Amino acid sequence: MRLTVVGCCGSGPGPESPASCYLLEHDGFQLVVDLGNGAFGALQRTIDPAAVDAVFLSHLHADHCLDVAPFVVWHRYSGRSPGKLVPLYAPVGAERRLAVAYDIDGDGLTDVFDFVPVGAGAFELGPFQVELARTAHPIETYAARFTAGGRSLVYTGDTGPCERVVELARGADVLLAEAAHPDGDPDQPPGLHLTGRQAGEHAAAAGVGRLLLTHIPAWVDRIGQLAAASEAFAETELVSPGQVFDL
Repeated sequence: MRLTVVGCCGSGPGPESPASCYLLEHDGFQLVVDLGNGAFGALQRTIDPAAVDAVFLSHLHADHCLDVAPFVVWHRYSGRSPGKLVPLYAPVGAERRLAVAYDIDGDGLTDVFDFVPVGAGAFELGPFQVELARTAHPIETYAARFTAGGRSLVYTGDTGPCERVVELARGADVLLAEAAHPDGDPDQPPGLHLTGRQAGEHAAAAGVGRLLLTHIPAWVDRIGQLAAASEAFAETELVSPGQVFDL
């Protein structure tokens, strides 16, 4: 399994990275995980849009889904689309949410996507066994465990502290975890995001092999988040756009 970080900035694109977007590959299958604002341009440096086999959206906040719009434009007007529907796995309501984001009239996007609504549970997606767990976030959001070739990666999506995420990640090879809030912030609302230390604590509690920190907003100190997470879990790294990890 190969993970390519397309975009990793939290809450929106920053000066050095698009918002959340990752490419997972196994046995020639190419799965885009989240497609946040600014990500489609960077995605094209990694993969031909025509080669995307499926898209998975953890939730429908803008920084995880809005670049579905330029993806649609490319398929409709570039003259390079293969003309087959792209399966799009997302929480219930994605078809309407994304149609309105694309156009004020909310015309359907079913000429580009085959919408597949998801919920907590397990299913197959290409070569991946996928298991989803609802996270602690204001809207319906799912952490995902992707397993293929005997290796497993868990992506938290957006979440506050959540025992369901710990259980989903138990024993995983890699935990790709958000760490959006700085530690010690008294104004941090509950049930929204993890701090760096909390991301490390989740990794330690789950017994994962490796923690990759992502979704850090441009205004938050990345090195501070890494230091806080590493105090709780030593095998911690920051991700950057363009990085490739072979699991």
